[in-house]
Amino acid sequence: MRISYKSIGLFAIISSLLVLGCKSLDHRDTTTEEWIQLFNGENLENWIAKFPQQPIGHNYKNTFRVTKGLLQANYTEYDTFQNEFGHLFYDSIFSYYRVRSEYRFVGEQPPGGEEWAYRNNGLMLHCQHPSTMTNLQGFPMSLEFQLLGGNGTDARTNGNLCTPGCDVIIDGEFVEEHCISADSKTFHGDQWIIAEALVLGDSLFHHILNGDTVMTYAKPTIGGWLPEFDTLNFVKGTPLTEGLISIQAESHPIDFKSIAVLNLCGCMDEKA
Repeated sequence: MRISYKSIGLFAIISSLLVLGCKSLDHRDTTTEEWIQLFNGENLENWIAKFPQQPIGHNYKNTFRVTKGLLQANYTEYDTFQNEFGHLFYDSIFSYYRVRSEYRFVGEQPPGGEEWAYRNNGLMLHCQHPSTMTNLQGFPMSLEFQLLGGNGTDARTNGNLCTPGCDVIIDGEFVEEHCISADSKTFHGDQWIIAEALVLGDSLFHHILNGDTVMTYAKPTIGGWLPEFDTLNFVKGTPLTEGLISIQAESHPIDFKSIAVLNLCGCMDEKA
């Protein structure tokens, strides 16, 4: 059963959990929601591309681009896809926030794209900075809000959680499984979908699709599945309390109409 976003008392939860994990933002107007548009609709300003075996900032094969006001992962310059998994990071650290994107899958994969990567992307939450990734590292340590599209026939949950380099708590249980299915319907075709995550430091995470909460977890710690983990010099078991936000390039074309963040740090007013 999907849970209504408005039915779970999120604002009461927010007000009780926003404590010492954030810097004070006393200047903010608590009567309005001050969303930060991460994508300006014109270029990739403030975004950083990272691909394995490529220098940080190199936008390999012009994969990430802006076309007609849309932020895209685009593969027109690929003859074949050869595990060239990339990420595009917004260059700011967030801890307590809501991130909202509007996206759609389009077109087909280039030859060589993995079957599991069909209509597959993600909002990577609490990402490590790309400057700390190894040269061969294909995925950042992060909590992936998986964005998946259906093939027109088969059921496929959306809003799943994948955990490169992390472990989490779900329903009070410590979970080391790499990918955990959400409680969602299948989204077929090229429809626009609104994906939102509520992130409260390391206290609480919600994945929300078109207004329905489909996944909840808490207390992420460094650890879990990541082949390159032992070379990253991070201490396993350390709470994951903040990080960057990134999107993926996993071989299927995708359009983002918008990506925005509402920074909740300093927001202690229940009426805000």
